[in-house]
Amino acid sequence: MRSGLLAGVLTLCTTGVALARSPCDDLSPEARAVADRVLTTAHPYDVCDDTLAACLKSHPDAPLVRRLADWVCRKASRGETAASITRSLEKRALSMMRPGKVHAIALDQAPVAGCPKAAVVVAAYVCARCPFCTKLIPVLHREVTSGRLAGRVALVFRLFPIKSHEHSTEANLAVAAAQRLGKGWEYLLRAYRGFDVFSPAVLSDWAADVGLDRAAFEAATRDPAVRDAVVASKKEGIRNGVDATPTLFLNGRQWQGDLDADTVLDAIEEEAEAVSR
Repeated sequence: MRSGLLAGVLTLCTTGVALARSPCDDLSPEARAVADRVLTTAHPYDVCDDTLAACLKSHPDAPLVRRLADWVCRKASRGETAASITRSLEKRALSMMRPGKVHAIALDQAPVAGCPKAAVVVAAYVCARCPFCTKLIPVLHREVTSGRLAGRVALVFRLFPIKSHEHSTEANLAVAAAQRLGKGWEYLLRAYRGFDVFSPAVLSDWAADVGLDRAAFEAATRDPAVRDAVVASKKEGIRNGVDATPTLFLNGRQWQGDLDADTVLDAIEEEAEAVSR
């Protein structure tokens, strides 16, 4: 049996309503104490001006309040502290509060994964040799093409080479060449799968792996227009305040929150719900 403040709040919220089981239902006593501290002190950034716990009582059917409470509980279940979760919520708020600053991104020059006409566009500035990108970008791609975000989100990438990433120039030129030949996403994902075995010698092999003609690919990598496209993408990112990869933009607003997949996917779902209302 659940006990404590959190249990009482959630029992009230679910009375007479058939809801999916909440992450808050199965917390250990330690994690529940952490979640309670956040829920009774932190505030949602929309819907209700009170604490999350009070808003769960006064607005039990508000999707955002429920979403944020579940997210807090998931973070608590992973061992995060109340202070860390509160900071994460503050950063999430900076990204999700409207209207927010909308940045100019050349979406017409970016390959699209997911639903091209979706009301939610997630733009990711990436480097083909970024170790953090290898963890997040394939997950986002999977979720927008065949997962929980399918049909609701368009995901695009813009190249942002990082000098400190070894072989960044060669790798990003290769992705841009593949993009010119219609296989940008396929090549980028192939580069991330082969991240740990990278060498310039494998670039043409990866092109063949994704169905490109080797000769055409190699010619494209030498095309000055391809190099110019990479430079233009990097300059655009700098204008938009990008200084690291991955950097995400949700409908043009820079995502300043945590970059773990659970948080990012949850925020994108929140954005999809907001634009559908």
